[in-house]
Amino acid sequence: MIRRYQGHTPSIPTSCYVDLSAQVIGDVVLGENSSVWMNAVVRGDVNSIRVGSNSNVQDCAVLHGQRYLYSVTVGDWVTIGHNATVHGCVVEDAVLIGMGVTILNDCRIGEGSIIAAGAVLPEHTVVPPRTLWAGVPGKQRRDLGDEDRKLILQYAQNYLDYVKIYLAETGR
Repeated sequence: MIRRYQGHTPSIPTSCYVDLSAQVIGDVVLGENSSVWMNAVVRGDVNSIRVGSNSNVQDCAVLHGQRYLYSVTVGDWVTIGHNATVHGCVVEDAVLIGMGVTILNDCRIGEGSIIAAGAVLPEHTVVPPRTLWAGVPGKQRRDLGDEDRKLILQYAQNYLDYVKIYLAETGR
């Protein structure tokens, strides 16, 4: 469901796929070719949410900000895995957020990073570019190389392929 809230209507280009079961509410802007999948919630009611181009928000993920303090900004070519919670933070370009990850307020995830499945990043965590973080609480495990970058972009590309299939299925 795409829903207007307090004068804000989500901005969603026709190149995007938003599943019928997803909730996209309020001050939300999606970039070209991005997608929001089954039962995901992109809740721009208390602060803005911006998702860049070629990014995907997978099944049951939640994006939400904190009123008056922290919006959500997601860069280009970002994959946000199933059941992830991305709250009041910045996720730079070409990042892979694994399944079940929790990212709390005022975190910044550097370009080209991977946050491993199940990790929890406490408030105000700064993830340097091209690093792998894992654990509870999340800690840096290693630097990432060119092969890791290819993997991150391949995940995002997979979802661009799914967007084409789903748009064709819905007649768009």
